[in-house]
Amino acid sequence: MKPRHLILASALAALTAGCSGGSTTTEAETTTKTAQADTTSTDLQQKLSMYTNVRLTADLSGLSAKERQMIPLLIEAGDIMDKLFWYEAYGKQDSLLNALNDASAKQFVQINYGPWDRLNNNEPFIPGVGPKPDAANFYPHDMTKEEFEKANLEDKASQYTFLRRDANGQLITVPYHVQFKEEVKRASDLLRQAAGLADEPGLKKYLTLRADALLTDNYQPSDLAWMDMKNNRIDVVIGPIETYEDKLFGYKAAHEAYVLIKDMDWSKRLEKYAAFLPELQRGLPVPANYKKETPGTDSDLNAYDVVYYAGDCNAGSKTIAINLPNDEEVQLKKGTRRLQLKNAMQAKFDKIMVPIADELIADDQKKHITFDAFFANTMFHEVAHGLGIKNTINGKGTVREALKEQGSALEEGKADILGLYMITQLHKKGEVSGSLEDYYTTFMAGIFRSVRFGAASAHGKANMVRFNFFKDHGAFERDAQTGKYRVNYVKMGEAMDKLSELILTLQGNGDYAGVTKLLNEQGQIGAELQADLDRLSRKNIPVDVVFEQGVDVLGLNK
Repeated sequence: MKPRHLILASALAALTAGCSGGSTTTEAETTTKTAQADTTSTDLQQKLSMYTNVRLTADLSGLSAKERQMIPLLIEAGDIMDKLFWYEAYGKQDSLLNALNDASAKQFVQINYGPWDRLNNNEPFIPGVGPKPDAANFYPHDMTKEEFEKANLEDKASQYTFLRRDANGQLITVPYHVQFKEEVKRASDLLRQAAGLADEPGLKKYLTLRADALLTDNYQPSDLAWMDMKNNRIDVVIGPIETYEDKLFGYKAAHEAYVLIKDMDWSKRLEKYAAFLPELQRGLPVPANYKKETPGTDSDLNAYDVVYYAGDCNAGSKTIAINLPNDEEVQLKKGTRRLQLKNAMQAKFDKIMVPIADELIADDQKKHITFDAFFANTMFHEVAHGLGIKNTINGKGTVREALKEQGSALEEGKADILGLYMITQLHKKGEVSGSLEDYYTTFMAGIFRSVRFGAASAHGKANMVRFNFFKDHGAFERDAQTGKYRVNYVKMGEAMDKLSELILTLQGNGDYAGVTKLLNEQGQIGAELQADLDRLSRKNIPVDVVFEQGVDVLGLNK
């Protein structure tokens, strides 16, 4: 294909400045200034090849007529969350897309919810655009951390407020439900319509309370109702939830939505594991002070087919398992619900994990790469978020508050390594079937998969810390001739315990400086590993997936 130059606004810098919410840039202003860019469609086609298309479908035959009517309503509400996340991640979506006349550029912008490549450390891929602001669009881009800390604003650290400037340039807070008044009213109405169709009492109550929460930013009642909901076949995770997008402090939650159909048979197989959490907590390889909290046992482990992604969870790398709610009070009182997105997980295993293992895992250990182990590693990652400690042991508040923007990466690292610890302990008790070698080898291949998400991703950085820690402790060896990796199962177990103790200690101490040092020193991709990852790219092994999804794909009509 002959390269075609992108025509776009030379005022893209003004576009990104408009993301702060403190100024506006009209379409006329941005389109009157144009310049030819040296990025070509060919370059962007190469970037698009990092993703492989997956048609997101599910078996709907077991749903009632009312449940089938609910799904389009929930998808429509999810579309609203998608628009809200665009604002939080970038700002003016239409201004950016209207400044581009190249189909590949528009497609890649839509995958990334902005002009920054989420799988390449948020590097800008549109000429004229600077680095992605750590503040995203949650804070004014000219605000310093010191100014934020000095501001006497009671709700400045709330997960559900924007920081903006008033007419005098002073910082103020704007609640989400005020900023998005019209949008959340529409989404709330859709959830109420869905609640009207729900026959299952728990689902009806949750949808009604979630509709209320969108209008008030008080999400705890609906989180508690969600935890009490047991017999529903349809589910939706919707609202401002994860704080990964806020890389300035890690305080602000971003909007997203998943529309889900529970796999009742698989869920039945998983429900027994929550009961082991208190016992596993007591056995953590860390001093007693760092495991004194008791995890809730009202936790659910369920398998779902996901039929719609929107917003934060759809940006760049796609989530394949969920552990919610994030509210520490709800976690200690009720536990959490762990949702395994089975159809999305299977797609990533088939299209990404197996090809990676063929390229990077020693030939005689490739037999240990199995979907059951991949499913279990992913599932126990989510379960492990409930282990450890939520509040620091030295009066620094919650771990989330103490570790600020560094907290997400360390928490993902904790969940990964404690997930493997859980499998090891349950395998010893005969509660997990299969060989331990399957779980360890698949875990190793999973590091290669996740580290490709880049250091800008909390999951990617966590995987790099673990890779380098494992390397330093002999958990694997790399054959210089073949470039393939062999797991040392004994040393991996030893490294697992040591890294678990390190992470839990850093969290319990609220050691912001120590976590920063760990992530900066160990969260980097070395030259040898980068060369191996480049091999995967040359083999055209995708990094992640993009979904064909919606009511048409599902064969549903509103």
